[in-house]
Amino acid sequence: MPMTATVAQWDMFEASFEGPREGNPFLDVQLEAVFSQHAREVRVPGFYDGDGLYKVRFMPDNPGPWTFTTRSNAPALDRQEGGFEAVAPRPGKHGPVRVANRFHFAHADGTPFLPFGTTCYAWTHQPLGEQEKTLRTLAKTRFNKVRMGLFPKDYPYNTNQPLHDVFVRGADGALDFDRPNPQSFRHFETQVRALGEMGIEADVIIFHPYDRWNYSGMSEAQDYRYVAYLTARLAAFSNVWWSLANEYDFMLDTKPMHQWDRYFHIIEENDPVGHLRSIHNGAPAASYDHRKPWVSHVCMQHWDVKRTGEWRQTWGKPVVNDEPEYEGDLVEAWGNISAQELVHRFWTMALRGAYAGHGETFAHPEDLIWWAKGGELHGEAWKRIGFLRDVLEESAVNGFEPIDASVRFSGRISGARDGDTTILYLGEHQPAIWPYGLPKDDGEYRVEVIDTWNMTIEPAEIVPAPANHPVRHGAVVLKTEPAAAFAVKLPVRPYLAIRVRPA
Repeated sequence: MPMTATVAQWDMFEASFEGPREGNPFLDVQLEAVFSQHAREVRVPGFYDGDGLYKVRFMPDNPGPWTFTTRSNAPALDRQEGGFEAVAPRPGKHGPVRVANRFHFAHADGTPFLPFGTTCYAWTHQPLGEQEKTLRTLAKTRFNKVRMGLFPKDYPYNTNQPLHDVFVRGADGALDFDRPNPQSFRHFETQVRALGEMGIEADVIIFHPYDRWNYSGMSEAQDYRYVAYLTARLAAFSNVWWSLANEYDFMLDTKPMHQWDRYFHIIEENDPVGHLRSIHNGAPAASYDHRKPWVSHVCMQHWDVKRTGEWRQTWGKPVVNDEPEYEGDLVEAWGNISAQELVHRFWTMALRGAYAGHGETFAHPEDLIWWAKGGELHGEAWKRIGFLRDVLEESAVNGFEPIDASVRFSGRISGARDGDTTILYLGEHQPAIWPYGLPKDDGEYRVEVIDTWNMTIEPAEIVPAPANHPVRHGAVVLKTEPAAAFAVKLPVRPYLAIRVRPA
């Protein structure tokens, strides 16, 4: 079969077909395609895009020729054939993000991925000018992931009408949850694609409890069809993550646990790419059982980031605390921490082997709040979070794994190592000299002091390491040797880090 099209590896191939219009094609017509390369076959679900048009999308993960054949209960769509040639990836494209090294992430080509995300729940439902403003703002930040809802949101500070209904309205004016609105989905895809061109992952939230349109009250069967339809439309985008819910536990009265498990399975069955899959809790004690094999990583909210080690041990998967509270000035406790505190929580989690998420919630007379609607950033944390990303990515190999920075500080200090780089974060502590968690072997080291707030990196002043306080058993001294080969002299102020690498 001659190859009439070329598609870069990890980009999207799309085939379109004319088919039935009568009845309800969303319910009545089934379509899928089998893509083949050599002896390998990949099943891909198709979907109805309105006006008699049906589509199949596929993301090639391997270069070379691919062919496909459709299967459908509609004769006009059955046994359609085609093909394309997958060529080398476009410059800067590394493929979808996977779990790597148990607690960390990497792109399909092995490039490490350290998530530094932000939350803009309903930005794709705002006026188009505001959405463009959001994209311009993101372009000047270092965020590489955005949490964003497919459904609009009705919540304090976010009560405006959405740009599009997600389902079409019937003659009675009510939403028909058996008929998705292709215009709404196409717009959402446009913004997912725009993020991808900027190197930003779209962390797509599928359900949430905050609505006046009853999207959260659809029937079980309608939920399942919606999840399958969304997966068929978005799975071929390289930059998609699946987040089953924002605060799933607030919907357990209408969506019991077996449904949440089934949503995961539907995604597994219809996403040949195997994008990352997570689910987000509301109450701190209501976490989903992330040990289930269909969950790729932990997505959660919790203010106490010093519990990071506990979460890693409990779930045994990458931990992303997407909501460690937000920088802002709202009356709600979750929306009024300082920029310094949010940056502190980012550094604490990063150097305990996990990842944090950003949000900004400053009151605005028109409720143009970043966390809800995007637009513009007004705070200070985002700049320092970008600085942290630069610091970590400079040394990223496998992911920063925690070390015992100092047992003397009872876990208050955070420290981690990746490859031959060690970083210690002192947080609120401000010693004049720091001798713990540093190399114990003599050698040539490059040691730097990082001011996490002022975003500076300067050579450290090395001083002799003091001896440990003696540990005695009766009259016998058990330990007096220095804690390290050297110590570091520090300016006496909080939020400093020490980076050590071989010279």
